[in-house]
Amino acid sequence: MSQKILFITPPFTQLNTPYPATAYLKGFLNTKSIPSHQCDLGIEVILALFSTNGLNSLFQDIESRNPELSDNARRIFNLRDEYIHTIDPVIAFLQNKNTALAHVICERSYLPEASRFGHTDDLDWAFGTMGLQDKAKHLATLYLEDLSDLIVESVDPHFGFSRYAERLSSSANTFDEIHQSLLEPDSFIDRLTLTLLEQKIADYQPTVVAFSVPFPGNLYSALKCGQWLKKHHPAIPRVMGGGFPNTELRSLSDPRVFDFVDFITLDDGEATTLLLLEHLDGKREADLLKRTFRRVNGEVIYSDGATEKDISQADVGVPDYSDLPLHQYLSVIEIANPMHRLWNDGRWNKLTLAHGCYWGRCTFCDTSLDYIKRYEPSSVQLLVDRMEQLIKQTGQIGFHFVDEAAPPALTRALALEIIRRKLSVVWWTNIRFEKSFSYDLCQLLRASGCIAVSGGLEVASDRLLGMINKGVSLTKVAKVTDNFTQAGIMVHAYLMYGFPTQTAQETIDSLEVVRQLFEAGVIQSGFWHQFAMTAHSPVGLHPEKFNVKIENKTVGTFANNDLVHSDPSGCQHELFSDGLKTSLYNYMHAIGFDLPLQEWFDFKVPHTKVNPHFIEQAIESQEYQPVSSSASIVWIGGKAAIDYFSKKKKKRSYPMAQLRFSNKHSEVSIQLKEQEGKWLMTQLPSLAVANTSLPTFEELQTSFEEETGEDFILFWNSKPMISLRKNGLLML
Repeated sequence: MSQKILFITPPFTQLNTPYPATAYLKGFLNTKSIPSHQCDLGIEVILALFSTNGLNSLFQDIESRNPELSDNARRIFNLRDEYIHTIDPVIAFLQNKNTALAHVICERSYLPEASRFGHTDDLDWAFGTMGLQDKAKHLATLYLEDLSDLIVESVDPHFGFSRYAERLSSSANTFDEIHQSLLEPDSFIDRLTLTLLEQKIADYQPTVVAFSVPFPGNLYSALKCGQWLKKHHPAIPRVMGGGFPNTELRSLSDPRVFDFVDFITLDDGEATTLLLLEHLDGKREADLLKRTFRRVNGEVIYSDGATEKDISQADVGVPDYSDLPLHQYLSVIEIANPMHRLWNDGRWNKLTLAHGCYWGRCTFCDTSLDYIKRYEPSSVQLLVDRMEQLIKQTGQIGFHFVDEAAPPALTRALALEIIRRKLSVVWWTNIRFEKSFSYDLCQLLRASGCIAVSGGLEVASDRLLGMINKGVSLTKVAKVTDNFTQAGIMVHAYLMYGFPTQTAQETIDSLEVVRQLFEAGVIQSGFWHQFAMTAHSPVGLHPEKFNVKIENKTVGTFANNDLVHSDPSGCQHELFSDGLKTSLYNYMHAIGFDLPLQEWFDFKVPHTKVNPHFIEQAIESQEYQPVSSSASIVWIGGKAAIDYFSKKKKKRSYPMAQLRFSNKHSEVSIQLKEQEGKWLMTQLPSLAVANTSLPTFEELQTSFEEETGEDFILFWNSKPMISLRKNGLLML
């Protein structure tokens, strides 16, 4: 194959880590020996803009046009020499290159300050006296946001650090407004972007350029780059794929889009890209492409005649991050939220445990689309092989598994494999709060390096959880979050309000449940978002089942995913937005637990009907869980030593054994009957995590009872064994 493809992530996604789509596709093409390169124009534009040269150009541009500025923007402009003087050291600091700068940043004498610094009274409380680096990162982030405010006001209203022209692309069922913007003169940010694009084309000499557009905030820049390519390199085919086309453009019919790109592909990109390259090589007819839009004689055509299946997880290859400036991404801290800190600070290698969602039944989710409905787990051995290769390539041991919901059985196998290989890694992922995440499994995950999980609590109402088909109850959520928290794993909850038929009473009761979860300390982070109906979810496909009415029934010629709907049996959901978000911010900082819920709202709300001890009782209630005879038993504690002694009671002597286990933090000691102690010592080697075939509960029970003649269930639930089970003896 003679094609050489350049994958581009257009501005803007994250500042701290590359969006992984291009690395996935490059890794796959490596398995086919097809040459490819990639670039993240988002981080490169940010670094070009926020530099001495970039700010000089910015301020000169403002000065030449002399726009009318607000008092805040005028202050920033007047302090331009201070910004130009400090920008390069600040960027280097956010790249973790000159950490000593934190001292002067925190003294508040180094950075120029504008309106973003107006709410910094609680910084010591938020970051503590020892959080010097974090506090400085937060202040440096505010400094950049001040500059962003100036850019938005005076240079480019579409600018944003993690998105660009997002408003134009969100819910745009016609192409008219985007098209008009694309025909206007290039903005300051456009010129930066296109200059960098020109450099990439010169450096890599691609024969094909493919844009990954994961979000609405990447679309405008992708099309702008496509426009430039058509003018300056008309022979280079332009391709667009990614999350935005996959969800928004499935019914695309406006031919004008193809003035800016030549092909738009849907869903997984490996097979679609491979077959498109074959077509461009003249080895495949256009009708035999896979899930690809194109324009023919002025009309949009959808080609899906390929008989080839999608690439299996075993054959997608290892993500390849070469070409990307991994050491130049920025660690920023926008707000003092522990989960947002993970998203925005530090570099994470991104992988998936499984394609699709193993549950795949939530009624608000795009369950009809391939990225959800086609579930295919990865081989754990292959997955950990890929982790080891990524560590070697990137030098980073942090992993974010970006699954829709990580399957419990797969996380268990992953944790065991990580521990067996003695890998030092840190990882986090998304889950469902289901009962399979037992106390023992959470302890295992923590031992393997898991530091956080995020999960959808959604609407904290059992009635609505049933409508959502979440497959969990509030009592189960309380217990599972407690299991994670006891293991030292941070829990972030996605929270939803405004689901169809939700009443004001249910909204307030949901808030009370969330308040109690934070007060109990079993979730540490959360985020409220208002329900949005999408065309590919069960709610969007069958609104009549949820007693809602779709208002925008006409199918647009461009994006057709978000559905405007009315909810005649529900409340005015948007009224609750500010109160829910303000209360959550306070609860995350352990403030306001004693305040009546009414205090968070400026209108009358119902009194909660939730028992004030509901979560506490749910956590403390011990539902009887029959022991699974097929459960595996594993020991992840330290090495054991045994001593024998006699215990005298009523003039009788009983042979005893004392077992001591040394772990990282302390020494655990238990006393057993001598015969029990000897049996346990003989079993420990078979329970070691290094064994790929672990004994089951039933096998241990049979062995114990044959050797000692005693009841294993009583032994398993004795005080010494309970102590051991809390310190590394796990039933999985």
